[in-house]
Amino acid sequence: MKKLVSFVQGSIDELTTNVSWPKWSELQSSSALVLFASIIFAIVIGLIDFAFKNVLQSIY
Repeated sequence: MKKLVSFVQGSIDELTTNVSWPKWSELQSSSALVLFASIIFAIVIGLIDFAFKNVLQSIY
């Protein structure tokens, strides 16, 4: 149990003192970039799916 408590205390210390957290504005811009890329990726996958569906329906 002592090792677990020591590990948790060390982890908390590491997160509060040694980790450099991004600023709120950086976090927002990164999130917007991920959202935009996800939407573009979903549209591309949807178009590929639509094309395959139509091609396969015309063959079969």
